[in-house]
Amino acid sequence: MNKGYRITRHAGTKGNAPRAWSLAGLSATMMLAACSGGGVFGSSSPEQGQPGYVRGYLGGVITDEPRAALVARDVLSAGGSAVDAAVAAGFVLTVTYPSRAGLGGGGACLVHDQRTGKVEAVMFPATAPSSIAGRADRPAAVPMMARGLFALHTRGGKQSFEQLMQPAEQLARFGTEVSRAFAQDLAAVGAPLMADPWARQSFGSPSGAPLAEGARMMQPDLGGTLAALRVTGVGDLYQGAMARRLEEISPSTGAGLSVAAMRESIPQIVASRESRLGNDLLSTTPDAGGAATAAAFEALRNGADTAAAQNAALAAAGVTGNLPASTSLVVVDREGMAVSCNFTMNNLFGTGRVAAGTGILLGAAPVGGLRPALMTPIMVHNTSLRAIRYVGAGSGQSAAPVAAAGPAVAAVLRNLPASEAITSSVPEPGRAVALSCSRYLPGRAESCTSAADPRGAGIALGGLDR
Repeated sequence: MNKGYRITRHAGTKGNAPRAWSLAGLSATMMLAACSGGGVFGSSSPEQGQPGYVRGYLGGVITDEPRAALVARDVLSAGGSAVDAAVAAGFVLTVTYPSRAGLGGGGACLVHDQRTGKVEAVMFPATAPSSIAGRADRPAAVPMMARGLFALHTRGGKQSFEQLMQPAEQLARFGTEVSRAFAQDLAAVGAPLMADPWARQSFGSPSGAPLAEGARMMQPDLGGTLAALRVTGVGDLYQGAMARRLEEISPSTGAGLSVAAMRESIPQIVASRESRLGNDLLSTTPDAGGAATAAAFEALRNGADTAAAQNAALAAAGVTGNLPASTSLVVVDREGMAVSCNFTMNNLFGTGRVAAGTGILLGAAPVGGLRPALMTPIMVHNTSLRAIRYVGAGSGQSAAPVAAAGPAVAAVLRNLPASEAITSSVPEPGRAVALSCSRYLPGRAESCTSAADPRGAGIALGGLDR
């Protein structure tokens, strides 16, 4: 059922913050109270697994797309871990922000385990198939998102994986408003995306134009796919009926996907790339993106400007030219477990084609002149304290490594709060999400600040529930 990940190497609170309720969490809490017989203002309390269960400091959630943050915060409020919240948010992004994070794409995450004080990397890149089947005019990447999020869940999930898929399934089936972030991407692509009839069905208005901000977006086919994966397990997308379905319709989309190629594509759970930073450790992913982010951090730490730091980052990654879009996610829970992720389709909207009847927007295979996005999750942590100091990530094509590293340098070495760290150090077109705890977490929750890049359309949530 939900199988298919490989561990290749095992690496080894309370406070005051602004209160922010999500409407979904509030309504769920009120309904539960009413059904229990105690009334909305009665003495009954939400049970574990329901929003409102946790009292006091929740942690923090920062994403580039607001609906994903609201869902993740409700998971934390229900007693879920940072891993649970990140998994739920990741699936929601496949519905609300599929231009950058879809079932047809992939990504990478760092996970800080507060029990050991160590950081692991969960790697599920949207790579090209080992062999591209048939005549593929738009080769698709192997769809790694579902397997990647399942692998992430093994690193500290408390709630059931199936339960964490449900918010995304509901949003796809019953609809959600187009966010500003997604509307901006739709406007950028426009007519080419609408040329695909299945993409137009998901993302187009009755007039055939792309949906605008605030419009209702319905994706029943994607909702059905998420429901099937929830019931049968994500393995079905790689070696079951759904994998065979993708192979059958692959010629019509020019994707070149095969069951054999999908079956053999396995996420990896590996040690993070680490470097010493005083008494702390700096962790990035053990790939080209991690090398680029670490190089940018070192350059900025030694006084380089952002242009020089970007050059150092791209040289460390061994890449030149344009790089594709991505999106970022940071979640921290009250216990000090932390997750930082990047997701990508290897091109804005991937191949621009939706697999017929599945709702899956296909990611682009990084072949020819198309390069994969650089994954830039970053953490600063202390293994002796088993605590985090900083958690962040960056996006913005070639500027992504500097967008990740710049706020980390500003927060950790200059002790700036997260919002100032971002605004003072991220060049265009970079965007950052960040959470900084100047006195570490767990420990001094009141020292934690979080922010999404104000030039984007993201949001930072967290703080207290009462």
